[in-house]
Amino acid sequence: MLVEQTRAEALYERVRTVIPPLEWPAFADDIEAILELKRARNAVILAHNYQTPEIFHCVSDIVGDSLSLAREAMEVEADTIVLAGVHFMAETAKLLNPGKTVLIPDERAGCSLAESITANDVRALRERYPGVPVVTYVNTSAAVKAESDICCTSGNARAVIESLGVPRVIMIPDEFLAQNVARETGVEIITWKGHCEVHELFDRADIAELREAYPGVTVLAHPECPPEVVEVSDFAGSTAAMSAYVSERKPARVALITECSMSDNVAVDHPDVEFVRPCNLCPHMKRITLAGIRKALEENRYEVTVAPELAVRARRAVERMLAVR
Repeated sequence: MLVEQTRAEALYERVRTVIPPLEWPAFADDIEAILELKRARNAVILAHNYQTPEIFHCVSDIVGDSLSLAREAMEVEADTIVLAGVHFMAETAKLLNPGKTVLIPDERAGCSLAESITANDVRALRERYPGVPVVTYVNTSAAVKAESDICCTSGNARAVIESLGVPRVIMIPDEFLAQNVARETGVEIITWKGHCEVHELFDRADIAELREAYPGVTVLAHPECPPEVVEVSDFAGSTAAMSAYVSERKPARVALITECSMSDNVAVDHPDVEFVRPCNLCPHMKRITLAGIRKALEENRYEVTVAPELAVRARRAVERMLAVR
């Protein structure tokens, strides 16, 4: 018991700047149980950058954006993967690890982008635009990926588009990401009217108000934001790119225009940087809790499966993405 207490205390030292002392006791028991369950089950936890600090910094083995989690999932040697994120991420982990058990702590953790398009919609787009390659954001179901030529993430969308060497592509389902990439590449992009319910809420006025209230603030925007937001920001990139920007350039004051927990997680490693937090919560990401992760490991819930015939085609699109550097 003394070892476990020391471990918990050490973990709290890491996150004490973002988790008040009064909140920590509510997390400690679950954290200790999860650490032991991981050892007993030969399990790893993959956590997206939008997870809360007690998950991101205290129980996760691999953290990052969608692209890095997809790459790391291929190297996992554990028997069980717990995906602390949303359902499409767990599906992607399963596609890349068909022989492993993949669990998601809350089966209701969805995504507005994934819900905005179906496999039938992709087939209809192909009929309307014959011969035009379909680039699909990973924020989609396995069924949609299976109808696609190649996947992308916000971190490699430009590289994926440019790797195709064609003047025109279909890019689904995030309309704003597609518009932002079209401006960067000069490629004609046929878009789909899907939006992230977190990032679509930001607008140009929000950035103007930030700059007025916090002189000298550096504004980093996620490319799922409307183009008008990206245009008036200092930098636009994936969550991994935003984190790298803070690490490398160390702005005195920064605002991350994305989901709330991102700022907390980056702030842990950069106590000398002032983080302005004009963020929006993702209700789906926040369905993932320590208690849910613990139950997932204790009860083997909720297991993610993909039909084999569907998985073969969906995996091909994801692997093509991962081959792009």
